[in-house]
Amino acid sequence: MAATGPLADDDARTLHQQVLARLRENILLGRIEPGQALTIRGLAAELGVSAMPVREALRQLVAERALELMDNRRVRIPPMTIERFDDLIAARVVLEAEAAARAMPYVSEALITRLEAEDAVINEAAAARDYDTWIGANFGFHAMLYGAAGQSAFLPLIESLWLQIGPFLRRAMRTISGHYTVDRHSEALAALRRRDTMALRIAIEADIRDGIAHIGSTLIRSEAMGANAVRAAHRQAQGERGLVDEVN
Repeated sequence: MAATGPLADDDARTLHQQVLARLRENILLGRIEPGQALTIRGLAAELGVSAMPVREALRQLVAERALELMDNRRVRIPPMTIERFDDLIAARVVLEAEAAARAMPYVSEALITRLEAEDAVINEAAAARDYDTWIGANFGFHAMLYGAAGQSAFLPLIESLWLQIGPFLRRAMRTISGHYTVDRHSEALAALRRRDTMALRIAIEADIRDGIAHIGSTLIRSEAMGANAVRAAHRQAQGERGLVDEVN
């Protein structure tokens, strides 16, 4: 599916399904910046549809907390705070480690082969700094594993967490250089081959904590330090102006 522009005329899905899928993809891959406001009219014009399917899709994404409703009836990607970030990471660790463990009895050699191929795509995209492919294939790797048994009650919950963290993840990946590069997917694949459920849990948790958690916390700390420096400089400037006024 294209990132921008009108929806495909030959898509068999309803307009609502197409709009929802497009917005989900753009949010998950971080094509929409945190804090960026969206309007029904603007999205409808971009997608070449009426306001109704856009309104329905936005309502669903607000309910999933991927978007938040603002006072002026616009919606936006929620800004990331350290508290919200920590909650999302903790939730991902709990849900994804359990989902991986529950998938283990259904893992086949064919699935492991597909996971290896997806991991190769991730590595190539990371080297090329191709963020769309990098993030999309990373989600595909995890979703493929967790869905090994077919329909999983965990997947919609996990996707909701990825939607909430995707825009921030992309910005963090663009901003932070020299991030943690240990390939935890290799550890997960090795655990799958051995049918070692505990090792798989450990690898998935490490993948989350040493990946997005490391990159994201680094960015948040960096931005917090920058904001504090700006505030300190502003206070100092105000103090100096006050001193000059007193002297004069």
